[in-house]
Amino acid sequence: MGKTTGLQKGDKKLINAWAFYDWANSVYSLVISTAVFPIYYATITESFKSFELTEKIQFLGTDWNPTTLYNYTIAFFMLIVAFMSPILSGIADYTGNKLKFLKFFCLLGSVSIMGLFFFKDESTLWIGLLLTVTSGIGFWGSIVFYNAYLPEVAYPEQQDAASAKGFIMGYIGSILLLISCLVIIMKPNLVGLEEGTLPTRISFIVVGLWWLGFAQLTYKKLPKNENIRKPKKGYLTSGFKELRKVWDELVNYPQLRMFLISFFFFSVGVQTIIYMAGIFGSTELGLPTTNLIGAILLVQFVAIFGAFIFSRVSRNFGNLTALKITILIWGIVCFVAFSLDKTQENIELYFYALGGLIGLVLGAIQSLARSTYSKLLPETEDTATYFSFYDVTEKVAIVLGMIVFGLLNSITGSMQWSVLFLAVFFLISFVVLSFIKKTKYVK
Repeated sequence: MGKTTGLQKGDKKLINAWAFYDWANSVYSLVISTAVFPIYYATITESFKSFELTEKIQFLGTDWNPTTLYNYTIAFFMLIVAFMSPILSGIADYTGNKLKFLKFFCLLGSVSIMGLFFFKDESTLWIGLLLTVTSGIGFWGSIVFYNAYLPEVAYPEQQDAASAKGFIMGYIGSILLLISCLVIIMKPNLVGLEEGTLPTRISFIVVGLWWLGFAQLTYKKLPKNENIRKPKKGYLTSGFKELRKVWDELVNYPQLRMFLISFFFFSVGVQTIIYMAGIFGSTELGLPTTNLIGAILLVQFVAIFGAFIFSRVSRNFGNLTALKITILIWGIVCFVAFSLDKTQENIELYFYALGGLIGLVLGAIQSLARSTYSKLLPETEDTATYFSFYDVTEKVAIVLGMIVFGLLNSITGSMQWSVLFLAVFFLISFVVLSFIKKTKYVK
């Protein structure tokens, strides 16, 4: 046996330490994936276009629409993550080295974010794109091992509460840091900085240090056992074998299969909108950073209430009805976004309203999807593999969404047509969901 921290499974201190990693890493999801970096990327690449008097930017000797290039970059690293996830799951299942892998991916992600400091002009565009890829791989890679620790730190009856605690801590931490970054960016004189790109680039260093620094508190408490299970031959491929097993078993569970199809299509729309909202507001609507980040903060706050409201709707009318309502609202979001124009008066107010609408259904559709999927699962002890399949399905959906959004934007020269087309995915999802039969637990 390897060394342990002395804390026993089920200990509140151990569970709190595990959940605290959400406090550390959630700043990536909010600040880097959704808020500050996408807006910074849109602003900085716009200056490239102005300098060259063209709508394209140069990368690897080729002309690119900057938004399309960003879409393809996200699609690229998500494809890598989707491929890596089953391998990493196999490693997490059959070796006791989870802490080492967690530390590695956390270090990769946090250092990559800090490296974004050096992305400041057209000559350093490659740095921004490369580190977008490596920070994404670092984040998602660490999540695999973070999740795999849950059964080791909490008993089954504690796991729902522990997971919820992590979500709440991550939400609070990321909101606090986003507000801090907003102060640095919008009031640089308060921290002794001059205006320009420097305040935003320093915020990237702050995010990386936050993630890496607070993660140390989690590392101190997590079990450090090594080689708890003797590695099986071919454990690197075991994850793929398990996913193939689920794929084959879906033939016997038509309701679950239909739900996964519906989930895939609405995930294309939801995840693409999450990733592209900031760039859409900046590039397409010409909104300043203050308004954009303010709207994103609004989304986060409203999402909490939205999840609560739709949990009541689900309780009274059933999961399927609640999901259909959220999908319809997401479709409305697409049409509203398509109708917005930067020449409209008070466009920022319309964008805030759109943010409120997104927030209403953002947390709701994610929590409803996971709970509905859980209720549709067959009687099996292999729930971890089924949820791994669920996660890979979502990542592949992100890849498709980014490619479609970027391709349409490149062809039409407008993100509004890309957003409108996302409504098609919500429509398909709604129709497929309508064919699912109600059961004792899913109504």
